Amino acid sequence: MAGDFPLSGELRARAGAARAAGTPFIIGVAGSVAVGKSTFAAGLRDALADNTDPPRIESVATDGFLFPNAILEERGLSLRKGFPESYDVDAMRVALAGVKARRRVALPRYSHVTYDVDAADPLVVEGPDILILDGLHLAQIERPGAARLIDWLIYLDAEVGAIETWFTERLLPLMIAGRDDPASFYHRFRDWGDAERRDFARRVWHGINLPNLREHIVKDRDAADTIVTKNADHSIAEIASRR
Repeated sequence: MAGDFPLSGELRARAGAARAAGTPFIIGVAGSVAVGKSTFAAGLRDALADNTDPPRIESVATDGFLFPNAILEERGLSLRKGFPESYDVDAMRVALAGVKARRRVALPRYSHVTYDVDAADPLVVEGPDILILDGLHLAQIERPGAARLIDWLIYLDAEVGAIETWFTERLLPLMIAGRDDPASFYHRFRDWGDAERRDFARRVWHGINLPNLREHIVKDRDAADTIVTKNADHSIAEIASRR
């Protein structure tokens, strides 16, 4: 049942108190690339909406706040995509402050087909009761001494070997689908065989995603209000809340 989803009871109560006060409640879902943030965020959204008086909920990934590929290339950051400096943190702060103020805000979205920001398809929100963000480096949005923009930060954790497997299982279908889609970023790999695709996934994981996780993404775990640890089959092993 949706109501049994992890943390849904506690977050429903906190979001309800914020709603009564007329303030949007912002939840962050952080963790490694491929750890299952978007799936968790979708499940949490369904659980929080399972209510006799359902709140207005919006959910969006922060990938849309990456700098566009052209800017990353101009700044020499193409191979640092997904690292903290590849995000427009100032734009994220402005957007979340706008949500808190119940202003009409256009949240940029991202296309995993073109592998770039989709400027033509933003998510326009205005006064949601709950906003769920999933993405990387969410803790860097906050400013020391300032009021928090993310009211509750959840970090999804798992063994590194399991996350690498999930990353490969997510990437290979995108590469295969891209063979027949000239608009896809992965169309350039259309002549590769399975061994080449798997080798590419391994190199991306060990050369980019794993260093990003170990050097930067773990800072979200240190800042998280709740750490949700997953087993290799995506089931929940442990939930540890800090407040």
